[in-house]
Amino acid sequence: MHTNIRGHTHSNELSSFIERGLMAEDKTITGKAHKFSDYPFKLGIASGDPHPDGFVLWTRLAPDPLAEDGLGGMPNQRVPVQWEVAEDEHFIKTVKHGTVSALPELAHSIHIEVFGLKPARYYWYRFKSGREISPTGRTKTVPFPHTNLDKMSFALASCQAWYHGYFTAYQHMAKDDLDVVFFLGDYIYEYPINEKNLNRNVKLSSAHNAKTTSLSQYRLRYSLFKTDPDLQTIHALTPWIVTMDDHEVENNYAGSHSQYNTSPADFLRQRAAAYQAFYEHIPIRSTAIPNGPDMVLYRRFCYGNLAEFHVLDTRQYRNNYPANETERLNPFRTILGSAQEQWLYRGLSKSSTVWNMLVQQVVLAQIDRDPGPKVEYSFDQWDGFPACRDRLFSAYKAYGIINPVVLTGDIHRHAAADLKADFNDIHSKTIGTELITTSIASDGDGAKTDSLAHIWLANPHVKLYNAQRGYVRCTMTPKQLQTDFQVLPFITQPNAPISTFASFVIEAGCPGLQKNN
Repeated sequence: MHTNIRGHTHSNELSSFIERGLMAEDKTITGKAHKFSDYPFKLGIASGDPHPDGFVLWTRLAPDPLAEDGLGGMPNQRVPVQWEVAEDEHFIKTVKHGTVSALPELAHSIHIEVFGLKPARYYWYRFKSGREISPTGRTKTVPFPHTNLDKMSFALASCQAWYHGYFTAYQHMAKDDLDVVFFLGDYIYEYPINEKNLNRNVKLSSAHNAKTTSLSQYRLRYSLFKTDPDLQTIHALTPWIVTMDDHEVENNYAGSHSQYNTSPADFLRQRAAAYQAFYEHIPIRSTAIPNGPDMVLYRRFCYGNLAEFHVLDTRQYRNNYPANETERLNPFRTILGSAQEQWLYRGLSKSSTVWNMLVQQVVLAQIDRDPGPKVEYSFDQWDGFPACRDRLFSAYKAYGIINPVVLTGDIHRHAAADLKADFNDIHSKTIGTELITTSIASDGDGAKTDSLAHIWLANPHVKLYNAQRGYVRCTMTPKQLQTDFQVLPFITQPNAPISTFASFVIEAGCPGLQKNN
């Protein structure tokens, strides 16, 4: 059996559906090939969570992806799907293959966990169901831990409000030679879509003009976003490592707390629906199968001896918003939750790579939002949890982490900042760097600067601020990390050109940003 749910420990109903689909592989799938009403791979294909010996392959059968019930035009029955992995794009040398059931309980999505492959090399994959064959995808395994790796390239993306404009950034990202894409949250948005915020030249049914709260609505919203051809292209070309922020569920939610007067019980039901839809549409391993409103997203990826990436969840386990400054400064407040914090610190204690990366959602650096003598902080970001940030910095010091880099999304702006031992002392030691990517589309065209620029740049450790759309491209070696902030002049029309707004270099052993002219 090539499909695997290794590491899966849940026993909930959703898990049992998945196991039944996997047990069907090569054994109980018989009879006539399924006949589709239309081409079933309209939501594309994807790979993700790469390991040295494999990765996750994803697709979802949806001949009518915008069917208003969220079911993609599929019947209430399991449908066999064949898959294969090859060492060449023409599938002359197939190395893995199998057949699984696409289950209606999972919106006919499938997640194939492939094992037993070679490290640090490209593979090609495709799916077949009935007489229909998917596009061909390409993916890549990672090197074994502790092996020498002299270079890797990756991109950062976040915040893709489909209705605010075109995903042109992905057109250009697809031309970069990337090992992996890190998506840092807000894959979808929950807001109603109507003539007030729709910047694409399309017409949508009234089903989209509603806030997403139910499983069918979340499924429809993912389907809408995943119809984008540029998103499908970059998914098919490069493995993704994805985490979520708030809008996959609801704006600014904090743990089990909605900020929209929804009762805790109702909100947890909404969160359970949102988490299931996230799992159904993202190439993620079975360790993340949601158990009702709970979903384990934090995990690690090691690229040889070069870099270790700790993927965090700063939304699900955080304390609620503080009522006042005294509560904000409570030494027990956490944005990660106790279990995730301890998991992170254990990982840092064992780290032996040159670079140590946090892949996470919201701004970690202290940002005083009052340029005058007073201070003002965003409670939604790590500034709402300064004790938790202090514990992280203490762990960096205790375990000798000399090249920490934090990768962040959320704010729809490009920014870069030095991480200081004491943000209130400009002369204090620089202990790391934060790289913040702007949005793919959220907030429309944007501009080189805006009304918030002077606030951000009044913080002396902030070295870059830009309010255009785009993404961040990074090239890493044992000696340095180069970061290019890629920007688009517009996204409310298609086919915008791309340019590099700014480039910075971080030298290994010398934390802090250096402008790369």
